[in-house]
Amino acid sequence: MFRGLACALALLGSPAVAGLDKAEVSILSFDDLEGWNDDDHQDALRVFLDTCRDLDEPQWRPICALAAEQDDGRTFFELFFRPVLIDDGKAPLFTAYYEPEIRGSKTQSIRYRYPVYRKPPEQNKGEIGFSRREIEEGGAFLGRGLEIAWVEDPVDLQFLQIQGSGRIRLAEGGSIRLGYGGSNGHTFKSLGKELVRQGVYAPHQVSQQVIQNWVKRNPEDGHELLMSNPSYVYFREIGNVAAHKGPLGAMNRSITAHRSVAIDPKYTPLGAPVWLEKKGKEPFNRLMIAQDTGSRVKGAQRADIFWGTGDDAGRLAGRIRDDGRMVVLLPIQRAFAILPEDQ
Repeated sequence: MFRGLACALALLGSPAVAGLDKAEVSILSFDDLEGWNDDDHQDALRVFLDTCRDLDEPQWRPICALAAEQDDGRTFFELFFRPVLIDDGKAPLFTAYYEPEIRGSKTQSIRYRYPVYRKPPEQNKGEIGFSRREIEEGGAFLGRGLEIAWVEDPVDLQFLQIQGSGRIRLAEGGSIRLGYGGSNGHTFKSLGKELVRQGVYAPHQVSQQVIQNWVKRNPEDGHELLMSNPSYVYFREIGNVAAHKGPLGAMNRSITAHRSVAIDPKYTPLGAPVWLEKKGKEPFNRLMIAQDTGSRVKGAQRADIFWGTGDDAGRLAGRIRDDGRMVVLLPIQRAFAILPEDQ
């Protein structure tokens, strides 16, 4: 079943993952993974294959070649990988994100008056551009033809930017799919945290719906709340992704609800399988694939789970803020290579 095993093991290179010099690294056994035997490993293997072809490194190529031939996901992962626990001293935090779907139009009108912009050509990565207030109040981009579409709700637009991708259901019919196109370089400031700081709500009361309703009830203060976040995200139109598939992740491939996760690439290689033991009100143990990143996903035990598309996925994703444990599955030689010399 596992043809080419000797060749695969011989070719597994072992460059260390960046950012591990100050982290505590331990190699576990699969018996140490809570609920490992109960997961659908074949489903995880299918998602792994979606991005495996893009892992153009010596330690991944032979594994990816063999992965396409397998009909036993559990045996495959146990044979070619080792579970690696990476601890950078920060408390574990697992959240979730989703792909918003909001109403809009290709034509500006009284109803659809908030523009969705593509990145201006002069905005370079890492540079600071116009702030949200300068863009939305000052009209920094007016007359430049940077609009992709217009939407009806400024809160929806800001949460679309927070998620980094989404869909616009057009009043004319059909929809536009959007992918992340860059940002203005300003530091993100949470609307929910600002409402908590002002004493309007307690932390456990804040959600997207709560923020949206508060802005509608308090239009002037609500506008100032939206402007309090100077960060602004630009989009690009995505035309080559089937409607039934998830948005494009950091590897430029569609991600999968409940199997794809955003991680910090300083500690976890993009494309690697990760075993997630999420605690909280709705705990689960699941093999997921690190196929995305996020500006707020920082740390060895920090992950953001892709929860799906639309309002229902958004409501459910907003409830998730749990601890637990994340274990990275690395090719055998790579796993042992990152161990400190005294182990």
